[in-house]
Amino acid sequence: MVTSFGEPYGSNGFGNRMKKWCREAGLPEECTAHGLRKAGATVAAENGATEHQLMAIFGWASARQAAIYTRKANRTRLTADAMHLLMPRRTQGGS
Repeated sequence: MVTSFGEPYGSNGFGNRMKKWCREAGLPEECTAHGLRKAGATVAAENGATEHQLMAIFGWASARQAAIYTRKANRTRLTADAMHLLMPRRTQGGS
């Protein structure tokens, strides 16, 4: 994406422009470029993206930021996969 002058946006410039677009669209104050990145990282992690894939997508230099998203997604996935373990086992003979 480039500015009206054909130059790439700086990090602050893009954030400010995004905020303006969101206001013009009538979106809530919480809608920001950062919020979209966060939402994208969450969706990607929940869909199975690895830490290194998140790093590539979002331009993070270290796995620390990516780990926040993969750890939460993995915890959610593991919880869903394990819930049946809380139910008593049925034994042969119907008891």
